[in-house]
Amino acid sequence: MRSTTAPTAGILIGIVSALAFGASGPFVKTLLEAGWSPGSAVFLRTLGAAVVLAPIGLLALRDRFTLLRTEWRLIVGFGLVAVAGAQLCYFAAVSRMPVGISLLIEYLAPVLLVIWAWARSRHAPTRLTTLGSVVSIGGLVLVLDIAGATPDLLGVIFALGAAVCLGGYFVLSARPTELPPVALAAGGLLVASLALGTALLVGVLPASAPLVDVDLLGTIVPWWVPMLVIVLVATAFGYVSGIIAASRMGERLASFVGLSEVLFAVLIAWLLLGEVPAPVQAVGGALIVAGVVLVRLDGGRAATTRTAEPVPAARARA
Repeated sequence: MRSTTAPTAGILIGIVSALAFGASGPFVKTLLEAGWSPGSAVFLRTLGAAVVLAPIGLLALRDRFTLLRTEWRLIVGFGLVAVAGAQLCYFAAVSRMPVGISLLIEYLAPVLLVIWAWARSRHAPTRLTTLGSVVSIGGLVLVLDIAGATPDLLGVIFALGAAVCLGGYFVLSARPTELPPVALAAGGLLVASLALGTALLVGVLPASAPLVDVDLLGTIVPWWVPMLVIVLVATAFGYVSGIIAASRMGERLASFVGLSEVLFAVLIAWLLLGEVPAPVQAVGGALIVAGVVLVRLDGGRAATTRTAEPVPAARARA
């Protein structure tokens, strides 16, 4: 039986991970506005993080290198879906729409996970899970304050693609595996780098990366300053901590805790891009937390009563 402290620790780690991930959109937008293509930005992000994490991942494996062979499907799936797919779609959406609206659409992923679990188990979600989903998504609408907005159609399609890939990230991160989290992250980032690099080389993805100075917090800095934050904080640290958090919580709870990324992204975008949050966004943030609590209570109740049908997160870990 899993210790009751594991989900609590997972939630704390997940919040820190969400803060790290939340920095990616606002920081990368400074590069996109300077002429970088989404594909080039994602490629350099994944390649840089892979270089940083590869030695640590190999050290974590020690004498268990056979895990790379037995878990190659997980590594490849994580790299293509959770890393390359999610980042590319999100950056493409951010290049056409505000960071907030892009994240709102991407974070439909928790709802997609509930629907997926419903279709897989043929059991409707409990009232508490449904209520938590509605409350959290309602909170997102308030946090992003999109009343009157007219999103770009292609941007919406990219953001929906990011939502699907984000759901895959939560599911794959929560899968039981003997691979150390840092090894999975490093392997996934390497796979993503190879895939994106090939796509850029053959011309499937537009390649543009002008090495120019950018405006960051009212100061002109070299292009590598925001990229360094993206690589080290929003990618290397974000993925490792996110995998650790999801492995402790399960993909459903992790997906809702990850909603706090939206609030962090809005705050960082306010500082970097001048997007000032409205008072209604504070109310939305409270609703997001309330939704997470409801889902957490439902998961705890299911584990305590040991119902015949496990909660989606438990099934994914089986």
